[in-house]
Amino acid sequence: LFIFKFCLSISDYTTILCLLAMYASILTACQFLLFLSGVAAFAPSPGASNVRAHSTKLDAEKIAKDVSGEELEVMLQEWEQPLVLDAYATWCGPCLLMAPHFEEAAQELEGKVRFVKMDTDKEPEMANRLNIMGLPTLMYLDQLTPEDSDEPGDAKAVLKDKIEGALTKESIVDLCNFHFFGGPRPTALS
Repeated sequence: LFIFKFCLSISDYTTILCLLAMYASILTACQFLLFLSGVAAFAPSPGASNVRAHSTKLDAEKIAKDVSGEELEVMLQEWEQPLVLDAYATWCGPCLLMAPHFEEAAQELEGKVRFVKMDTDKEPEMANRLNIMGLPTLMYLDQLTPEDSDEPGDAKAVLKDKIEGALTKESIVDLCNFHFFGGPRPTALS
């Protein structure tokens, strides 16, 4: 209402059109955020009263640790378990929506698969080396075995899969079972 009262006193039609376009943009952004908040696949798990309470609970007992580029380099040279890397950014909406699902998958597969997160804004060189083009990106990595390699080299890891876009816990776990433990190929990812 304030915008329209303000516009009535302005004789410049260009300014009026600009203000109306800005108002429409704000409405569109709000509708998009409301749409995202209603996506059932990324709703908080049952028992969590809200997303903030849910993420606070996970922060206290995180299995999926944030790593630097140097720490990731060491992990890719010294293998203990298969590795799932979540390349994310703190400003990325889908990354934030997927974070609790990634942590829940890490908790379910604790001791079998190592889950790590890397902030691409803090590690742009490593993100570039890994060819991260979209966020979030999940990389499923395993130890290089002789049958995986055609030629000898310094590489110790093999990329089993690279997925751009947010996934639910179930899809993350299903992909781990497929790539690392001989489970069936998931037919649909969510």
